[in-house]
Amino acid sequence: MNKKNIRVRFAPSPTGYMHIGNFRTALYNFLFAKKQGGSFLIRIEDTDQARFVPGAAEQLLQSMSAMGLEWDEGNFLKSSLANADSIRSESKTYPNTIEIGSCGPYAQSERTEIYKKYAQQLVKDGHAYYCFCEPERLNEMREKQQKEKKAPMYDRYCLTNLATEDINEKLKQACPATIRLKIPKNESIVFEDEIRGKVSFNTDNIDDQVLMKSDGFPTYHLANVVDDHLMGITHVIRGEDWLPSTPKHILLYRAFGWEVPIFAHLPLLLNPDRTKLSKRQGDVAVEDYIAKGYLKEAILNFVAMLGWNPGEGSVQEIFSLEELVEKFELAKVHKAGAVFDIKKLDWINGQYIKKLSDEELLQNALPFFKQKDFFKTWNMEHETWSMQEKEEYLKKVLAVEKQRLLKFADVGEENKFFFQDISYEKEMLRWKTTTDAELLLSLKTSQTVLTEIAEDQWTLEKIEEKLLEAAGDKRGDLLWPLRTALTGEQKSPSPFECAWVLGKTQSLERVAKAIEMWQ
Repeated sequence: MNKKNIRVRFAPSPTGYMHIGNFRTALYNFLFAKKQGGSFLIRIEDTDQARFVPGAAEQLLQSMSAMGLEWDEGNFLKSSLANADSIRSESKTYPNTIEIGSCGPYAQSERTEIYKKYAQQLVKDGHAYYCFCEPERLNEMREKQQKEKKAPMYDRYCLTNLATEDINEKLKQACPATIRLKIPKNESIVFEDEIRGKVSFNTDNIDDQVLMKSDGFPTYHLANVVDDHLMGITHVIRGEDWLPSTPKHILLYRAFGWEVPIFAHLPLLLNPDRTKLSKRQGDVAVEDYIAKGYLKEAILNFVAMLGWNPGEGSVQEIFSLEELVEKFELAKVHKAGAVFDIKKLDWINGQYIKKLSDEELLQNALPFFKQKDFFKTWNMEHETWSMQEKEEYLKKVLAVEKQRLLKFADVGEENKFFFQDISYEKEMLRWKTTTDAELLLSLKTSQTVLTEIAEDQWTLEKIEEKLLEAAGDKRGDLLWPLRTALTGEQKSPSPFECAWVLGKTQSLERVAKAIEMWQ
């Protein structure tokens, strides 16, 4: 197949925020399309009106755009469109979006007449039939089957008991009806999955699936197949929970006489206890991780490796989006479920944070600082400072935190002493078995050293040089009391870094208070 003809799609349902598993599906579709020089479409599968959440579709599009996954066709937020040359039309269902592409509408709720036409064609050709069974009868049927330890399947009552005139009369009277797919008996449906290899299903184990519901909306199965065909989808890349539905879809393609696309079913995402990833054990939405201060590049990198790696003994773990496009292959996607390890995401995010410039660090961290009470108080107490002075101070804090910071939601949390007064027990200042006199001498030595460093030479390098020179072979004797005096903590960054951030005046004030405790 010509690479330029390859077309894939991501088809989210607007029922809430973007689940990390759905995002991985979108990412793999995107990577595959870009690697192959094909097209990546977005289609909104909104036929399940009971679960429809207003604004969810727009949020999904916003999340995709924010994460840098650009699509070629589908609905686009008006606010994100830079050029309108290829605009097709405004969306009727989603007024804040514009549709681009020649295969629209791209929202399934606007395509119901298309589905009805194809469903009726299936009935006419003998591949589907009307079902008028009421919910009560279906429930009784399932309960009986369960008692008999049989798999719940429709018993074809309407297919075997209703004559054509009965069906026509019920339709004339507008009786509620569904349309079911007529599954052939005792056939093997065999297909080659790009990830799982050869897969086979016996049709005797497949239910006569509803294609059109009584409310006039299609089920996923019919809409999915009709849309994929009409939109020219060549590869269907989706989660393995759709694997049991694939034989039904293949039967639909055959019934219509259409070419069957290539399938690739992605492994499930799992909690650390190997259960299916769910909100019960933590956040599962992409937006949750963005809100916690994970960088989009880190999220992309982490999600890409949930079930895939470049293989060939590669030890590379940090990838740019461009590198992921270059290296991605469906053949290297694993069959086994992928464990969502938050510690791995933290590590990857930390690696990306380390690469940021001072200005990039500040811009990412500032929204999170502004949410914290200790920062709000500090900001008010320093209202005489200019914005530039405040930003320079924060850059110093971030330069110290940078090597240990895993996500921006944590900024300042381990080092609140940079933003507020400190208090501590005087014994915390003591290093091992130093005497009171030795401790007092140590603090006064630090005071002298810091006093002698000129303001215009108050750099991290100069502070470290002078303090180490004064400490000689007994570093702990000098540096432990100083660090505690500056931070009030037993664990913190080095005293050099703390003094550099706090500045000469604040550092000397804190050392003086420590000296007062022992005089």
